[in-house]
Amino acid sequence: MQKICIYGAGNWGTTAARILASNTSKIENLSHKVTLYAHKETFNGKDLAQLINQTKENTKYLPGFKIPDNVFATSDIFEALKDTTLLVFVVPHQFLESALENVRKYADIQNLKIISLIKGMYIERDGIKTTTQLIKSILGVQPSVLSGANIAPEIAAEGFCESTLGCLNEDEAKTWVKLFQTDYFRIQPVKDVNGVEVCGALKNVVAVAVGLADGLGFGNNTKSAVMRIGLLEIKKFAQMYYPDTPDSIFLESCGIADLVASSFGGRNFRLSSEFAKTGKPFDQLEKELLGGQKLQGPHTSLEVNLFLKNMNKIKDFPLFTTVYEIAYEGENPQSIIKAFTQSYVNSSL
Repeated sequence: MQKICIYGAGNWGTTAARILASNTSKIENLSHKVTLYAHKETFNGKDLAQLINQTKENTKYLPGFKIPDNVFATSDIFEALKDTTLLVFVVPHQFLESALENVRKYADIQNLKIISLIKGMYIERDGIKTTTQLIKSILGVQPSVLSGANIAPEIAAEGFCESTLGCLNEDEAKTWVKLFQTDYFRIQPVKDVNGVEVCGALKNVVAVAVGLADGLGFGNNTKSAVMRIGLLEIKKFAQMYYPDTPDSIFLESCGIADLVASSFGGRNFRLSSEFAKTGKPFDQLEKELLGGQKLQGPHTSLEVNLFLKNMNKIKDFPLFTTVYEIAYEGENPQSIIKAFTQSYVNSSL
């Protein structure tokens, strides 16, 4: 008997649990029960996992949406992973390594199929590692990845959207499509994993650039130009490091659609616009507007910049470089215009 476990009970993990719970009958020999692992925390004085089971709602991370009766939440990692054969990772990428250690200790890795719903990369001076590469290096399992313009509350409200499934194994791809696809959530499988993940990580840097342009008072023509230039830099970066990434990936939901959604509706756009308008530093805006949660875009721009410097490729990525300089070196937000003009000089984009 197969068993599903969702590792992470934030808004996206909870939304995924709602979808998977409605699709378990589509997979032969699959338990109807869906396990939702929530790390130990309290909300309104109560254990979150217990609260989810009692109210059939994640009132902390996804309020207003009922959870099906066949979803069982637990903060007991042994109970969550016992007999799991289908594992869905939905944790912030900075917590993935500790999650993988738990899986290595408590799961039967030999019989495990894994999919990552995480957006993020691990970028250092001398190289890049995607979340799926990290998972494979620690567990020895080739994971799939699901990424796209997937704002969790909108999916929970059953607003139509698409997502890209990056999977190298055709049989596994069929399984994940059956589990995730609904009338309102359409899944497009592709035989690429790394390119899908690069898009999901780097779109946040572009969203910062679009937010800066918005805060400076530029109109839709300019913001659209920033997005186009940003997409070109994402494509160039991905194919520089992962040369097998096909051009078509950037036209999937994980590419252009996710970029549009993040650039006009995400926190990186919103706080960057405020940064340009007010001059307040990002860490102050994070405290004021996000309750101390960290933006991904500025930090990703720092990691990308370190990598590009080491590769002697700074001049090839003017938009990425300018976002870094504004976020970390005190460059005037007006200098984002420099990224527009330089991108045309650098015709190799």
